[in-house]
Amino acid sequence: MPSVTPVAPVAPVRLRPPVRPEVTVTDPALVKRAVKAAALGNAMEWFDFGVYSYIAVTLGKVFFPSGNPTAQLLSTFGAFAAAFLVRPLGGMVFGPLGDRVGRQKVLALTMIMMAAGTFAIGLIPSYATIGVGAPLLLLAARLVQGFSTGGEYAGASTFIAEYAPDKKRGFFGSWLEFGTLAGYIGGAGLVTLMTAFLSTEDLLAWGWRVPFLIAGPMGVIGLYLRMRLEETPAFAAELEKASKKEKDRPKVPLRVMLAGQWRALLLCVGLVLVFNVTDYMLLSYMPSYLTSELKYDETHGLLVVLAVMAVMMIVQPFAGALTDRIGRRPVIAAGCAGFLALSVPAVLLIRQGSLLAVALGMGALGLLLVCFTSAMPAALPALFPTKVRYGSLSIGFNVSVSLFGGTTPLVVTALIGATGNMMMPAYYMMAAAVIGGVAVWFMSESAGRPLPGSAPAVEPGTRSDDTPAGHGSASGSGSAGPRAAGARA
Repeated sequence: MPSVTPVAPVAPVRLRPPVRPEVTVTDPALVKRAVKAAALGNAMEWFDFGVYSYIAVTLGKVFFPSGNPTAQLLSTFGAFAAAFLVRPLGGMVFGPLGDRVGRQKVLALTMIMMAAGTFAIGLIPSYATIGVGAPLLLLAARLVQGFSTGGEYAGASTFIAEYAPDKKRGFFGSWLEFGTLAGYIGGAGLVTLMTAFLSTEDLLAWGWRVPFLIAGPMGVIGLYLRMRLEETPAFAAELEKASKKEKDRPKVPLRVMLAGQWRALLLCVGLVLVFNVTDYMLLSYMPSYLTSELKYDETHGLLVVLAVMAVMMIVQPFAGALTDRIGRRPVIAAGCAGFLALSVPAVLLIRQGSLLAVALGMGALGLLLVCFTSAMPAALPALFPTKVRYGSLSIGFNVSVSLFGGTTPLVVTALIGATGNMMMPAYYMMAAAVIGGVAVWFMSESAGRPLPGSAPAVEPGTRSDDTPAGHGSASGSGSAGPRAAGARA
């Protein structure tokens, strides 16, 4: 009888959680670099817009015939609004281009054009020197700015959203609007210093040129930072998938970006409407409203706005992190409800005229605006899939900004002139809040979920079985296996 060799007992096998394919492991250093480069470009853009708004009364005297101050201000805001008319054209050009050749390349191009347009304004002779040529050259420079801006915000928010981990997209996206506020503070602070230390004659003669000429070096710095960035992991994966199938870069017809995304586009227009009407009302129009309509001291008015923006900057990252915890929809909805309920009391406080009352009214509007500035950079890119994200967002965002946001100073000034009702700013913000509230009702929550058409994005050290499930992972793109931002994991 053969001997039987005893067999040692086998230890139970502990099954590891299955590894989910197509997971992007973000690189914290690359994410921070992407946020800095995108935010700096946004800061430069809004430095120009801030300067233009805060020095609008002076620009009216420099570039338009003397006479009625209200007509000069309307003409200045008309040139301001004209730039927004070409923004959809810029979005239709740069957006699809960003979906085809890459986000990084297009953002570098928009930076060059934006800096050149702003710098050119500082070189234009006055109306007294060349007559009607002055406002025409101002309009041309503004059109260049508007065209380039058509690809800026959508591209910058897409860039950050596609780099950030899913659970921190709101926090990282909030730094884009931190850059906006920094640009506004830089522009407003410079105008305040010039207003305080320069005589009216010096300000009209040469002082107004200084803020615009600063855009040259700022543009060079921003371009350097953007050229050092790598392409986003989501676009790289989309490009890799397309190259395997078509051996060419992804190309989506414009009609697909429109007709194929009509519901998301409508939501985008509604969200951007309330975001930008309130944004331009507070940060662009209110300084001129205080000085030209309420006859408020110009320097004190600018200091109040600066203080409000500084408070918004402090709150901004915390509010962005809050949207990651409780969701984008509750935060945006709170902003809409707040503007609906508090716009009239806030404007009444501002009209009261005392420094404390103006500060309280502006501060209330500023904190409500943070509900949008903290949530929108993460919420808007999540409306569209990777393949058409840059293009569709550019079109929807810029159509809404052009029709409603950028025209806010002009429309409200005209409404006050036609009706004599100084409460028009409050009524305009309330109407925008109603439309924004409807959009929030129909939008889906995106916090903590993968972007549509993109793989789940996690921080290093996150277990693969802890990656969030969502609509993005089902239709994610790229090759199987964890993917690091900028390199293979």
